[in-house]
Amino acid sequence: MSEKNTIVVKRHSDGSVFELLPDGSSRRLDDRTDWPRVKEMTDDEVMALALSDPDAQPAEQPGYSRRQIPRVRALRRALSLTQEEFAMRYHIPIGMLRDWEQGRIEPDEPARAYLTLIAHDPEFVERALRVKSPAF
Repeated sequence: MSEKNTIVVKRHSDGSVFELLPDGSSRRLDDRTDWPRVKEMTDDEVMALALSDPDAQPAEQPGYSRRQIPRVRALRRALSLTQEEFAMRYHIPIGMLRDWEQGRIEPDEPARAYLTLIAHDPEFVERALRVKSPAF
């Protein structure tokens, strides 16, 4: 980041925000000359201006579907289980569970389906895993 594009701000005790200028003076951010112009723009004009800036693109593009990653840590905590207990109860390797929780790897599709099943009915999954099944 270049100094030329850096804006230094300071919040006063009353909640107002001031930009610190290179000459040592300051001005309220509300007083910036661009704000009156932006306030007069229509929503479509604001959107067009924002989209013209390559650094201000929306997080989600039209037609783009963001994959929902199972929140493994939240699921485990909701069940009041330690990592070790969750891993043992649901037959998940502890290292893999830790990798999922720490965001090092994402669960693959079968694991995502399994985690979804655990989230919806953890007792059923636990009972099903206790049943001795014939060798496949």
